[in-house]
This record gives sequence, C-alpha cells and structure tokens, in this order.
Amino acid sequence: YYSFRPGRLQQWSPGFGYKVPSAWTPPDKHYRENDGFWALQPEDFPFKRFSSLEWLIDLQKGILNRPMAFGCFGLHEWAMVYRSEEVRHGQVPLRMKPSEIAAFVDSQQIVCSHFDAFRFFTEEARPLNKLQPTSENRQLNEQGGCIHVNMDLYKWAYKFYPWISTDIIAEAFLLAYETRKVDMQASPYDLKANGLDPIKIETPEGRAQYVQKQHEIATKAQIIREKLLNELEFLKNWLQSTQESEPKSS
Repeated sequence: YYSFRPGRLQQWSPGFGYKVPSAWTPPDKHYRENDGFWALQPEDFPFKRFSSLEWLIDLQKGILNRPMAFGCFGLHEWAMVYRSEEVRHGQVPLRMKPSEIAAFVDSQQIVCSHFDAFRFFTEEARPLNKLQPTSENRQLNEQGGCIHVNMDLYKWAYKFYPWISTDIIAEAFLLAYETRKVDMQASPYDLKANGLDPIKIETPEGRAQYVQKQHEIATKAQIIREKLLNELEFLKNWLQSTQESEPKSS
C-alpha cells in the first residue's frame, strides 16, 4: 500500500538540523561526516523538490485549518464495488450480496472528499458522490476527519526522508496501520478470517461506531500533523537561510 521500505522504519534517523557522533552508522547516503559528527547538509537537499515541499506545507496547513467532517461513514470502499462484476479485493469474500450492497449505497449520500479513494469508484458510483475530487482540487477538499487523509500522513512524512525524522514517520506509520484496519472493518468485505470484526455501517449502530473511530483517529492525526508541519516549515526555513549554522546536538 505504501512504498517506504519497512527496514527504514527499524533504523533511527534524526532528520535535518541535528548532528550525531561518528560512532553511529547513518541509514542514508545523504548524511555526511564532519569533525566527528554525522549530519545532513542543506546543499545536499534536492532543490528540484523545493516546490513539492511548499505544496505539502500548504496542504497540511489547509487540513489543519479546515473544519473536520465525520459523515462519510466509510462508503468509499462500498462505492468501489458498486454495481460492478469486478471486486477490487477479489481475494476476500464480500459480507453481502452485490444487490444488497447496491441497495445500501443507493440509500445513502456519498460525500467522499479524498481523490485517491474517489478515483477507484466504479463508473456507476462516481455520479452519486456529492463531491468530485481531483488531484488539482485536493488542496480545497481534504480535511482532518477523513481517515484516508489521516493515513496519508505516513506517505507525506516519508516523502521527505531522510530530512524528516523517523520519529514522526514511525508515529504516522502506526496511525496508518490502525486506520487501515478501521477502513477495512467498515468495508463490505468479510475479514473475520483475518481477525477483523466488521463495523456494520449498514446499521445505525455501525455508523455511530465508525464516527467514534473517526474522531479517535482524527485526534491522534492532528497531533502528528502538527509535528510534521513544524518539521516541514523548519526544513523550508533552514534551506532558505543564507547563513550557515551549526546543527543542534542530539
């Protein structure tokens, strides 16, 4: 689901702005040794990615400032199999018949705001969504109540490895793991054989349970997002600075 190699999660990296004694073995080629310490140097940052860094900062600020929404009930996974003979995760069975899934989706209002979820909707399901998210309007649509937005924290953090600390990347990974389980529990798939009891969003009780999980995840995600944003902005300022400064001791 994500491209970051698991082995990197097992190797600590402090990120930019720190120096570590030379006895340490750096996990990435960008670290350079000088005067008995390893540290990242601003001149080694790939400056062709500076605009991506600014874009990511704007995205995270927008998510933090935008009101959270908790009324989607995880219908995105249902919309991915709606009235289709092909099942996205065909290796596991569905909890309900395709006709029952279609009837439930038809009874609901789909309000998915996440482009990377929406792009996997079936052709029949796309017009049912209140929003039509695209990669271009991502900055306007993404909000902190969406579980896919909160899973994405992991992706956005490791995109700037090793410049972002593995402390934050690991926190985001653990949240993504927790969130993905909720995502699939609320789906139309039967995952009891995998140890996941369903969150039956087709019932009022299940929808209430899903919203509670959303709130719990959003609270954790906000803390991690603020940490990530602080590091991203510090990185931007560090790169823009014309004055050389000694890395902080770690």
